[in-house]
Amino acid sequence: MTTFARRARAAAARLHPELSLVSYTLLGHLEERAGCRVTDLAAYYALDKSTVSRQVAALERAGLVERHPAPEDQRVHVLVLTAAGTEILAQVTRNRRAMFEERLADWAGEDLDRFAACLLRYNEGGRPAPGGAAGSA
Repeated sequence: MTTFARRARAAAARLHPELSLVSYTLLGHLEERAGCRVTDLAAYYALDKSTVSRQVAALERAGLVERHPAPEDQRVHVLVLTAAGTEILAQVTRNRRAMFEERLADWAGEDLDRFAACLLRYNEGGRPAPGGAAGSA
């Protein structure tokens, strides 16, 4: 798993040198949920809010995310992707997809099916439990 994590960080650096794996992950989360609060990000990833706030501040300085007042409570701010954030995320996603397609091009169909099933199983084990704590996988 350590090798897998190292490769993921290295791949993220190659896909977009200015975007860390953590930044890419946060942008993807915001896109998937059409925005959320910093506290929601911290709870989802089981991190301290100050840690997430530092990452978000860097994304704000880069012009990739911005804060908007929540419709239900103007005192609460929701993070949303900017147009630049949406474009950079799309670019990294396209690059990542091309990298995976190239790497898996010579795999047999049954190997791809087995690999996909294992990834689904692995990802299902990591879903947050009710209350925000991550699973044991």
